[in-house]
Amino acid sequence: MRPDTPAENVDHPAEAARLERTAGLYPEDAEALLLQAAAHLELAGDRPAATKLYDRLLSSSDGLEHVHLVRALKASNLWEYGHEAEARAIIDGVRAASPRDPAPWVIVAEALESHDELEAAQETFTEGARLLLTDVTEPPYSTHPLLFGRHRVRRMLGATHDDWDILADTLHSSPVSLDELHDPKRVWSLGSNNPAELAAEISRLRAELGTYREALSRPFPVAVLHWPADELAELVSSYPALAAEYPSHEEHLGTIEGALRELAASGTPNLGIVTGTVPSYEAFAASEGASPGDVSLLPQYATTLAARGRAVGWPPQRGAACWCGSGTSYMACHGCPEA
Repeated sequence: MRPDTPAENVDHPAEAARLERTAGLYPEDAEALLLQAAAHLELAGDRPAATKLYDRLLSSSDGLEHVHLVRALKASNLWEYGHEAEARAIIDGVRAASPRDPAPWVIVAEALESHDELEAAQETFTEGARLLLTDVTEPPYSTHPLLFGRHRVRRMLGATHDDWDILADTLHSSPVSLDELHDPKRVWSLGSNNPAELAAEISRLRAELGTYREALSRPFPVAVLHWPADELAELVSSYPALAAEYPSHEEHLGTIEGALRELAASGTPNLGIVTGTVPSYEAFAASEGASPGDVSLLPQYATTLAARGRAVGWPPQRGAACWCGSGTSYMACHGCPEA
């Protein structure tokens, strides 16, 4: 499906079938492709079929990169077609697992919110924020929906602003404030006969649309390419022309962290790291009709991996292991100011 295809013109069952076929051809990308297929099935109204895809992923013998995300999506889907008890049990399990990825927290909290469980939704958003954002100076781009969702639910509950609500206001870039966008009284203005109220609501809707478009314009992170030590050794041995680009593995790791910090300092949001393998890179070079020894091919390869959903967000969430694969925490490794 082309990204500019109008939603009403999409054959969701056909698109889901195409993605399933593609997942069979590219098993390394099966998780991302099958999640997209399940989303199309949900949009088509075939929620039981979507659940089967989630179950297929969860039963995979290869393991999942984002198991809590799949469980959260399954719970949200189940609740939409009457399986409330099972959905609640899965949501409780996701919360108890305390995932370090903000996406599962947002999905289960929004599932609770959409079924008028506002107190439980607020608690879930807050649990996620407390886990991922305590003592974090600059919240990663991926955590913004967690803060915005929490702000929205607390506004509906009439809760007094706290520090995280203020932080959400600060991160929000739309010309219309979060307080106004999340005003519970907005729904009344849609039925108003007052032209001024209707004009104000149109302005709010335009601001929301602009925010959504901004998010959609960055569907995958700006990613930096990372080579594990064994892969880098094989790459340089096979293609000596790349030795100048990668003098040593230690320098390669330092360059990655330095580049990401520079991008963050320049205000670039949604940053990530993609990990390359020599067979994958050689296949990409062949598809481009280029030599793997061509240095200019490396950023294209990184972008392609990011577009295929292979990027891991940077910086890692609080308490998570370092992206370099050392096994130690990020803050004790490359996240250390002296690193």
